Amino acid sequence: MDAVNINIEELEHFLRQAGNLFQDRTAAGQIQTKGIADYVTAVDYAVQQYIQEHLEASYPYIQFLSEEKANQEIDQSGLVWVLDPVDGTTNLIHDYHTSCISLALMGGGEVVLGMIYNPYSKELFQAKKGCGSYLNGERIKVSGATQMEESLIAIGTSPYHKEKADENFELFKRLFLDCQDIRRSGSAALDLAHVACGRLEGYFEIGLKIWDFAAGMLLVREAGGSVLDYSGAQADTSMVNNIVAGNSEVSRLLASKYL
Repeated sequence: MDAVNINIEELEHFLRQAGNLFQDRTAAGQIQTKGIADYVTAVDYAVQQYIQEHLEASYPYIQFLSEEKANQEIDQSGLVWVLDPVDGTTNLIHDYHTSCISLALMGGGEVVLGMIYNPYSKELFQAKKGCGSYLNGERIKVSGATQMEESLIAIGTSPYHKEKADENFELFKRLFLDCQDIRRSGSAALDLAHVACGRLEGYFEIGLKIWDFAAGMLLVREAGGSVLDYSGAQADTSMVNNIVAGNSEVSRLLASKYL
């Protein structure tokens, strides 16, 4: 990645500036429905446009993949930005203050840079492959918990797949009875960031898109954790994946006992 001269400070500036757009409640109320429980607002489009324009100006040779655009032309064997302009759009609509911007850079199908910015808390998570994970410049690492009894686990209810509600909520009940407690934030990217910094011991959800988990996957791994699929194998950068994350012990336990 060094060969392409990525300016991390410049990327941080782009994300922080784009994060100011989350405060536009008029734009947040301009809503389109894409599918079941799947929405996009004028904020999503504005954030995407701002970041895309600046990335293409600074790095015209890098492709751009984002949730709110057609991506058929993307060649994942090359360099690709992967953006979720608002992860947690339903939260944004309700002014719930649990949404973020997620930006990753992939090369050869591998995530080499990941950044997640929470504009409400002003927390910026950043990881570069082989260089560790950081929160506002301070090194972070995953929790050291090894037992479910000492673990706080984030769940994803997969709102786009409500036909799986019975199966999912039976699983959540089993897990709830075994762990300290469960949480549901509505933002996969933030859940992964919180696993990376040790606030959560684990997180899992089915049917995540690459823009939901690319940056967070690198954050967790560079913080000493694991990101698996539901079979227990190392999660890859498929466009859609079932993700389970945590430290090596908790992620293995989640995948083997519950998933």
